[in-house]
Amino acid sequence: MKQYKYTINGTQFDVTIDSINGSQAKVEVNGIPFEVTMHGSSLVEEDLPTVSTEGAAAPAAPAAEPAAAPAAKGAAGAGTPVKAPLPGVVTKVLVQNGQAVKKGETVLVLEAMKMENNINAECDGAITGICVAPGDSVKEGTTLLTIG
Repeated sequence: MKQYKYTINGTQFDVTIDSINGSQAKVEVNGIPFEVTMHGSSLVEEDLPTVSTEGAAAPAAPAAEPAAAPAAKGAAGAGTPVKAPLPGVVTKVLVQNGQAVKKGETVLVLEAMKMENNINAECDGAITGICVAPGDSVKEGTTLLTIG
């Protein structure tokens, strides 16, 4: 078992590679388990680099690719942040920048422990920034989007 820390677009991810068997890897990203198929690589756990946790950045590990965030998301805008109430994986973003929303309207779906959780707008306004994309793992308290 190897552990790594990554920061992607300002969000920290704790990645644990539990096992590797050919092109299949079992990993945990922020405590959420994933089974990963690696393409173009057949590592064994012994080939993974040993990482010092004393101030050094962790090297990239091929099995951590699912935690990478798509480039389509943007930065937080001005306004009221809508934050993740629990850690999970973003499965759907139901709004776009500039879209008008009403308080209580579902703006995003977050999966946690195999359950889909609707994340609702906390106020009326327009979306001023979307900080996540489908597939992103988020921690509790992470700003998902902002409403201005």
